[in-house]
Amino acid sequence: MLEPAMKEQLKAYLANIREPIELVASLDDGAKSQELAALLDEIAALSDKVSVRRDGDDARQPSFLIRRVGTDIGVTFAGIPLGHEFTSLVLALLQVGGHPSKAAPELLDQVRALDGDYAFETYFSLSCQNCPDVVQALNLMAVLNPRISHTAIDGALFQAEVDARKVMAVPTVYLNGEVFASGRMELEQIVAKLDTGASAKAAEKLAGKEPFDVLVVGGGPAGAAAAIYAARKGIRVGVAAERFGGQVLDTMGIENFISVPYTEGPKLASALEGHVKDYGVDVMNLQKAAKLVPAAQPGGLIGVALENGAQLKAKTVILSTGARWRQMGVPGEEEYRNKGVAYCPHCDGPLFKGKRVAVIGGGNSGVEAAIDLAGIVAQVTVIEFDSQLRADAVLQRKLHSLPNVRVILSALSTEVLGDGEKVVGIRYRDRTSDEEHLIELEGIFVQIGLVPNTEWLDGDIALSPRGEIEVDARGATSLPGVFAAGDATTAPYKQIVIAMGDGATAALSAFDYLIRQVPADADAGILVETSAAA
Repeated sequence: MLEPAMKEQLKAYLANIREPIELVASLDDGAKSQELAALLDEIAALSDKVSVRRDGDDARQPSFLIRRVGTDIGVTFAGIPLGHEFTSLVLALLQVGGHPSKAAPELLDQVRALDGDYAFETYFSLSCQNCPDVVQALNLMAVLNPRISHTAIDGALFQAEVDARKVMAVPTVYLNGEVFASGRMELEQIVAKLDTGASAKAAEKLAGKEPFDVLVVGGGPAGAAAAIYAARKGIRVGVAAERFGGQVLDTMGIENFISVPYTEGPKLASALEGHVKDYGVDVMNLQKAAKLVPAAQPGGLIGVALENGAQLKAKTVILSTGARWRQMGVPGEEEYRNKGVAYCPHCDGPLFKGKRVAVIGGGNSGVEAAIDLAGIVAQVTVIEFDSQLRADAVLQRKLHSLPNVRVILSALSTEVLGDGEKVVGIRYRDRTSDEEHLIELEGIFVQIGLVPNTEWLDGDIALSPRGEIEVDARGATSLPGVFAAGDATTAPYKQIVIAMGDGATAALSAFDYLIRQVPADADAGILVETSAAA
């Protein structure tokens, strides 16, 4: 099953296994079981510390348990973890085999100290780029704490189970038989949800930090570039991010990043974080900004209050909070979110195999989503508000060539319909005739653009009518010492490469601002700005 190059790479990784492990397979007579058996045999052939057994009794078949020999340490995969989950498989083999995790030691200790019995189940799809973080985090927790177990389940392979539990988005995590969470989560988030005192501890730790020379708020491409450019000046830099990587984490294929013909969002986000940390930047992940506190006097410290109650202070601040998917804002949308209303066709598309879905939006994102979904679902209906599609011509030609796609133009979506548990249809109004129409379907994928994450800044800084941070050519905002970059600003064209350039510009501008601040009166401690010629 594995390509020769992949086998050699895997063999090198398996050399890091310290303790013998066994792959305990639960198989039936189906083709997928035969495929899994072949994969497990190939893995075992690459290391003398890996063996295979076929006497598993798991009710889910095909599935397999990775177990450290002679112990109860292990994790289970129900399905064949290839695609995006192959990395999860490799990490599970290594960690069950005793190879240490690279996660922060204090976080690992926090997992070990969790008091309670936690049986986790995660539903994933092989095309989901958000699922591996969740699967890998829970696998690691199961290895570290004997009272935690985890089974990762391929939803496409266990469709009957998915339907019975009404799983309509991945990743979806169950804890002790009840829904625990849905969507991308990192290890810190999962632990914080289980450890109720974690937030207070984090706030206390953050509040004790010394002021930064530059504090970057947001960890997407703009924030990462800003942090790197600022740190290269040899000054104290911090990044406070709700999730490092931002919306890039939700991006599948990236083909227009200059000099890189193709990459994927999570891979790029990981590279950005690694590059930032190489410069010793203080990265404070999972921290959401709540309030900007302007300096009390010219040249004074600027505060950023966080949702957990802590406040960070800095001489300059760079705002790079990015944007999020825009919602339709119609009745039923929020009620049926993750119950048929979805925003990531790559992640959730496989769960709608053979079903009818709609894509809201006829721009590039919407048409690309429809093209992807057409190969999985029974019927795709593209609903576009405008009188014509706005996607690139090449995408439109591909869309119109597909037999199971139809396009409705000049249509205003007015209501998501459901039966109390899942989506059953969508209602729209024909903007030409003013007639109301109903489409019966099982899924709705919303692809109608972005909205800036700037609500927390309203009243403290100048925003455009669309809620974007107003910036000049240097990235300066209406507040002295506060700069901004990326999708949250009025800069045109929301693209990764443009956001990175904006971040570099903002960092250089912040540094220029810093070096032009000199003490005017040492006793009074007042800072004033020098002339441009200084």
